[in-house]
Amino acid sequence: MKATPGGPAESEVIMCHPIVHAEIRSSDPDATRAFFGELFGWTYPTEGAFPGYTFVETGVPGALYTAISPLQGDDGDLVTFFVGVEDMAGAIADTTRLGGRVVQEPVSVPGVSFALIADPQGHVVGLAQQV
Repeated sequence: MKATPGGPAESEVIMCHPIVHAEIRSSDPDATRAFFGELFGWTYPTEGAFPGYTFVETGVPGALYTAISPLQGDDGDLVTFFVGVEDMAGAIADTTRLGGRVVQEPVSVPGVSFALIADPQGHVVGLAQQV
């Protein structure tokens, strides 16, 4: 429990499946980077394992890992977030069991496996598992 000034103690909540990453997939990632760089002052100092994939430096220490990427497969332009999972295969199986669908099958790059799923209404969310 954690005490708050002038208030009762609060228990600390630890998320089992935190949001670990955000991503913009663009048909023109250079134009997307230029737009958000000019608008928000973002820079792109680090390239990822996928060609044309860059991590965003927002200037805020400890900010959520965010990236701008070219399109991957047939997903089209997309802005999404990724939820951390411990068992990618189990999360994929649960997605379909609950009426959702797999938008992008799991892909592995050094250090992480990721996939895109959609709920029954079509909202796309990423899954990420550290490997």
